[in-house]
Amino acid sequence: MNLRKVVLAATIVLSSGACASASEVAPYQPALELDLESMPLVRLVDERYMSFQIGMSHLTGGETWKTYDDKNGQGESKQDDSFEAIREFRAPTDLTNQRLRNLTSALAPLYIRYGGTTTNSVYFQDDEGPRIKQPPEGYRWILTRDSWKGALEFADAVDAKVLTGFTVSDGVRDENHAWTPAHAAPFLRYTQSIGGEIYAAELYNEPNAREPGRTEKGESAEAFARDFALFRSFMDEASPNTKLGAPGVAELGTPVPVASLQTVTPEQYMSSEPRVEADLITYHFYGAVSERCIPSSSPSGISAEQALTEEWLQRPDRTFQRYKALRDQFAPDAPIWLTETGTAACGGTRWQPTFLETFRFLDTHARLAKQGLDAIFTHALISGSNGVIDEKTLVPNANYWAALLWRRLMGVEVLDTGVQQSGLHTYAHCQRGGNGSAVILAINYQPVSTTINIPGAAEIYSLTAPELQSRTVLLNGQALQVNADDTLPDITGKRLSSERIELAPTSINFVVVESAGNKVCGAPL
Repeated sequence: MNLRKVVLAATIVLSSGACASASEVAPYQPALELDLESMPLVRLVDERYMSFQIGMSHLTGGETWKTYDDKNGQGESKQDDSFEAIREFRAPTDLTNQRLRNLTSALAPLYIRYGGTTTNSVYFQDDEGPRIKQPPEGYRWILTRDSWKGALEFADAVDAKVLTGFTVSDGVRDENHAWTPAHAAPFLRYTQSIGGEIYAAELYNEPNAREPGRTEKGESAEAFARDFALFRSFMDEASPNTKLGAPGVAELGTPVPVASLQTVTPEQYMSSEPRVEADLITYHFYGAVSERCIPSSSPSGISAEQALTEEWLQRPDRTFQRYKALRDQFAPDAPIWLTETGTAACGGTRWQPTFLETFRFLDTHARLAKQGLDAIFTHALISGSNGVIDEKTLVPNANYWAALLWRRLMGVEVLDTGVQQSGLHTYAHCQRGGNGSAVILAINYQPVSTTINIPGAAEIYSLTAPELQSRTVLLNGQALQVNADDTLPDITGKRLSSERIELAPTSINFVVVESAGNKVCGAPL
């Protein structure tokens, strides 16, 4: 999401109504009683609910957000007026790398989104010749057959279905500036000729966002509706089984609205004529803007001190409820996909690779699964400072281990644990592949221990860290790391001898309860 010049460089100090930090949460709470047997089923989620983005720039080469590079290995912001100052070049990524494939396969099944800003102006070089030096006029980036074939082969190897976008730049526009399939047609023909499949597609990446070098403001609602109708007509013929998503706009959960993202609302995009016919309702969400683009002290920024607050963790809720209402009005029964999300727009926060970010990562997955989201795509699998896997070293960042435990333990059946407590959030799913077992996800974001009571035999997978802003994650006290042969370590829980479970301060806990007695978890899907 490119917001360097669309965000007002606000330096307004947050008012006295700012959230209390985790250290201000009351130090004592009585033990929370969790009765798994009586927890009702809320809903089922897609088995590929937890998904990830690999930016199109990983296939084409090109610009990406600069990684932070200070003495702690996590960054130095660039506060000046140059958009280029916070961007850096990347070469195409080697998607044949065995470590990357091993790490990604462990998160399967999943969706992979080959998307991002680059997608809007990519030129598909539809021949077997060497990569051309410059794209034709109206395009900015070059996607070769080999690169796209490698992306499809990677997805197939890791049990992923593909979501992508299509070029909307001047290179595909007619004399009336309407969209044409000049890029989409050869792109799809080649995809199909090698046995590839595009499971879902969006036309635009963030039609409401300014894109340096392409547009000074977002697309109008009228132009979007016109172009999507042309896109729908083309896809119905060329790839009728591909699910089409809209509106795919960028949203910020900041206390100060960003004017340039409010010019056209998602409701206007969906209601303009001809009406948008979408199979999926899609949107992007970031809770804040990173310090690359604005000071973290501004209302649109986020600091590490705010990361463990109730206000921060709740930020995704209002936006999701808006899109749920949008879906109900314009595309009843369509799944809702959050096709790009992360800590902060403009490439993530300084502390995003650390354990501190893991609380938001898992809490967002769990709270939106419960509310009705069908798939969530984290930006990104690999990308600068905000990948769950470090782009340069392919070493897992803290969120990777959280994602791995979610994938291994959390099934598609979402249960209701009741009202959340400040400082302790609890969620429950039936166990993935389990026979009557259930899993409690207990996120203790207080600096003190707390207790939950769960009847029945159980085992715990407790994630902690030597310090909150550490990339090292401990599972039941032991550091997690990839083996020398690029395989994953054994992931095992700790058997509990008591039904009274103490949760460590600032810890994330998956508690597997065997024979939970919940009829939902014992029933066939």
